[in-house]
Amino acid sequence: MREPVILSVDQGTTNSKAVLIRADGTILSNRSKPMRVHHPRPGWAEQSAAEIWEAVAALIDDLVTAAPQAVVSAIAIANQRETIVLWDAATGRAVAPAITWQCARSADRCETLAAAGHGEAIAVRSGLALNPMFSAGKLAWLLDEVPDGQRRAQCGELRAGTVDSWLLWNLTGGAVHATDHGNASRTQLLNLDTGTWDAELAALFDVPLTILPQVMSSDACFGTTAAGATALPPGTPIHAMMGDSHAALFAHSITGPGRVKATIGTGSSLMTATDSRVHSTHGLSSTIAWSRGGTVHHALEGNITVSGHAAAFATSLLGLADESTLTRLAESVDGSEGVVFVPALAGLGAPHWAAAARGTITGMTLATTPAHIARATIEAIALQIGDVLAAMEADLSLRFAALSVDGGASRSDLLVWCLADLTDRLVLRPHIAEASALGAARMAADALGMPEWTAASPPDRFAPTLPEDRRTAIRQAWRQAVARTVWP
Repeated sequence: MREPVILSVDQGTTNSKAVLIRADGTILSNRSKPMRVHHPRPGWAEQSAAEIWEAVAALIDDLVTAAPQAVVSAIAIANQRETIVLWDAATGRAVAPAITWQCARSADRCETLAAAGHGEAIAVRSGLALNPMFSAGKLAWLLDEVPDGQRRAQCGELRAGTVDSWLLWNLTGGAVHATDHGNASRTQLLNLDTGTWDAELAALFDVPLTILPQVMSSDACFGTTAAGATALPPGTPIHAMMGDSHAALFAHSITGPGRVKATIGTGSSLMTATDSRVHSTHGLSSTIAWSRGGTVHHALEGNITVSGHAAAFATSLLGLADESTLTRLAESVDGSEGVVFVPALAGLGAPHWAAAARGTITGMTLATTPAHIARATIEAIALQIGDVLAAMEADLSLRFAALSVDGGASRSDLLVWCLADLTDRLVLRPHIAEASALGAARMAADALGMPEWTAASPPDRFAPTLPEDRRTAIRQAWRQAVARTVWP
């Protein structure tokens, strides 16, 4: 008997994943493929757009071939955000590398716009601080650097979009150029109040509106697969597209105010749903969580540039075999003994927004061992999340009783215990495998009118146990180290 499923793609920075999800929300099968990130210069980060598509297509083909009993009712897409792709409209080939969200090559343009007094207007219109993390500056850089880029864009020869748009273009054989409200809200080119591309923002960044994708509801039918694009039959609908953090929020069933989740991956995203747009005064981003049936739902978010990536960096720096070895080393000591690692390896994101910041390790003595540096690395991930959590509570004038977590790094018990101890919060780790993929699939399933999914089992609970004096000392050392990093 053939079984209806949603095929959900989660295209991330360090891994691409594809998951077949049954009608009840359980996972039938999944596949993943590691992705390469290139750093051609300090502060730069890029990927091959062709490799991104090839990886996703291969994963889809593998899943479909391995599960002949499955009938794919729809494809759902969750994707790394802010990463921008520029491609030739006629050939469908990328004309440059995909510039990732971690890349700071557009910092000079952002500084020029800030010096000209445009920072506040950009933040008011887009909800986002003027920072090279977001897509607009990267796209402007590409149009300047690609030979004849501006002319070709004006003539309609080029298309641009975030990774969801790039995957959609390839899945539909170039028939559809679109994105959803949530991804569009991360480009710094969308007017958050109107939910449409903003001509004034586009002019400030020298981006022709004509190269941007159509903005659609997150639960829309974005098109259907073209013959030969993948092993899927032509006509398979693509029925949801969401940024990965937005999809994870939806997977946690956080659709209204009062709860917050942290997706801890290469970077981290703390996000909470809000009844309406919130104008942050503490370094956070107003954003669109998703749109359903044309109705826009807002959120408040804080983005950390380097989280799980800090553990990968420290693993390499210490010459360890893998990140599990780093964790075991960190567990071998009770604390970092005053060592503080600020992983500003690609600048600092929320709530500091210091693109020029660089990573530091401070507080070392002759008694410092690699284990203390390993412990400081795990603590740094938790402390950065704590900074964003505090900013979010200040913006909303409330205190979250608990924090829900997901993402690859959250599988570490040590990290989650550190997060509970250093934020003095109950941390909940739901049994949600592949939260981003699951959230996008759930959005598609709801749009298709599938039955309500089976409730997940109760989450793992991590309650703080660290004495207050130790928590205070660690936080104080962290604040001092961050201050030296941001304002040397």
